[in-house]
Amino acid sequence: MRFGMVGGGPGAFIGDVHRRAAELDGQARLVSGAFSSGPEASRAKGRELGLDPALVFGDYRDMAAAQNSWEADQRIDFVVVVTPNHLHYPVARAFLEAGVDVVCDKPLTTSVEHAEALCRLTADRGRRFAVTYTYTGYSMLREARHLARSGALGKIRRIQVEYFQGWLARDLESTGHRQASWRTDPARSGPAGALGDIGTHGFNLAHWTTGLDLAEVVCDTATFVEGRSLEDDASVLWRWEGGARGALSVSQSAAGAENDLALTLMGSEASLWWRHTDPESLVMRDHGGRTRVLRRGGAGLSPRAAGAGRLPAGHPEGFTEAMANIYRDFLAGTGYPTVQDGARGVAFVDSVLASARSGRWTDASYSPPGG
Repeated sequence: MRFGMVGGGPGAFIGDVHRRAAELDGQARLVSGAFSSGPEASRAKGRELGLDPALVFGDYRDMAAAQNSWEADQRIDFVVVVTPNHLHYPVARAFLEAGVDVVCDKPLTTSVEHAEALCRLTADRGRRFAVTYTYTGYSMLREARHLARSGALGKIRRIQVEYFQGWLARDLESTGHRQASWRTDPARSGPAGALGDIGTHGFNLAHWTTGLDLAEVVCDTATFVEGRSLEDDASVLWRWEGGARGALSVSQSAAGAENDLALTLMGSEASLWWRHTDPESLVMRDHGGRTRVLRRGGAGLSPRAAGAGRLPAGHPEGFTEAMANIYRDFLAGTGYPTVQDGARGVAFVDSVLASARSGRWTDASYSPPGG
């Protein structure tokens, strides 16, 4: 399948990850792009990737409009949106209106209103729309989902997520650092900092693994780096349907932290532990003190978890392969994080920011259009 990309120009990080992941299984090929808001920078990225110059654009609107003038075998089958957050909505909308499927980085949009508009437009146009919550592609998190939803843990009592990074522990944005500059700028990042960037991953994992819906939240935020406009640290207590409790802790100002994500699910019969520092292991312990360490590629995994691996056990897989699993599911038309999942993430950020402003427990229940 032929795909295009908006964003991911010179100096970007996530665009190249998406490109490698989409092409990993030989099912898709990048053929077109509007890689930067600067036409020359976009053309330079196109040359670097060996693309036909006629298919490289300086403006995403021209790229979307071109789909209606090209022959069927020239059109792209889907577009990958890897721009700063404030552009997710207009770019995705333009391509949906042009009849093109969409894969969008998270968060889906910077407002619930725009997220819901994309849900409705996706349904109206009959398109596919994936949001790349990358961690849902990890084999052992798919096994965690299977165990939690199959009842192997009993009733879920506690959902605990931690996500710590240290790359914004200092004022990188004032040095001209490209990623730091837009991610700490409310005009481009949206109303949230760490909560929107990594907190939305934590919420998605909690909901996706357990299948539970969020009920209430209370949130405390902090901005530790002087002069920064958005929060770089947050703590959330959450209550889920059915009575489960727990917490989400996120920070991008934790000096020395790399990409330290951890999920703990505690049930009435057994509990699970998964850590990004050892993503190929899932630890399960029950009442009797028995401990099982499940491994990617090992025997006895659920079909979805077993099918997420590409290499035999003992040959490590990681972030790129996890994202490639989302692309593989998207191309197959099933099992990928949808536009509704993206809308849930935006609504979560909205509710925790409202709680942080009020200092009170806040209703976080939400049902997106179309699901």
